[in-house]
Amino acid sequence: MPNAASLAGQRASMGTNIRRGAILLVDDHPQIRRVLRTALIAKGYEVDDACNGEEAFEKLREAKYDVVLLDINMPGMPGTEVCRAIRSTSDVGIIMLTVRSSEMDKVMALDLGANDYVTKPFSTPELFARIRAVQRRNGVEKGDLLLTLGGVEADFQSRRVTVCGERVHLTPKEFEFLQYLANRPNKIVPHRELLRAIWGPDYGDELEVLRTLVKQLRKKIEQQPANPQYLLTHPWVGYQLRVPD
Repeated sequence: MPNAASLAGQRASMGTNIRRGAILLVDDHPQIRRVLRTALIAKGYEVDDACNGEEAFEKLREAKYDVVLLDINMPGMPGTEVCRAIRSTSDVGIIMLTVRSSEMDKVMALDLGANDYVTKPFSTPELFARIRAVQRRNGVEKGDLLLTLGGVEADFQSRRVTVCGERVHLTPKEFEFLQYLANRPNKIVPHRELLRAIWGPDYGDELEVLRTLVKQLRKKIEQQPANPQYLLTHPWVGYQLRVPD
């Protein structure tokens, strides 16, 4: 639970209301911060805010948050760099807020480690739904699960993956993909479910994105990527992480 002083009063005023989570709102526009802060608090969230990347890092050092709402277009350090820096040390949920709507911008933000991407202007019900989706994904997937497959060992709490004792680097999306399947051992997970779980609700038909990720992940964890033992393809259906009994 966040320990920042600005959140203490919110907790006291909420009484017996259900705590929906702690949000860090990062945006350089005071009016946007004020409007979103009011809406989020009214919905039951604890909210702290920052006007730039540097202040956001200070807040993150002081408190624990469930989700960071991060504007891309900020003076000084842009939101993309803030996202990259946060993701290098934390698995907190990140939702990018931006006026940019091109597919390239979305892909870049998601590849940097964002969990979702919302284009301004957006409705507060849409934002709340996306926050809940990120919380569900993080809540379900968090934990101290340790996956061992032959020489492959993945510690999902420390975000550390080794193959035959040697550490291998997975991109944020590769790690999320492996973790998602590890929480569903031996289950065939449909393409659409994987795309929406890893890249966000706007995805569902971009199979080439999924194929590329699986190809790169197999190179890192399979002894014979062309003849995988663990990360299996089910044509026209989805993927499966085979975990021997």
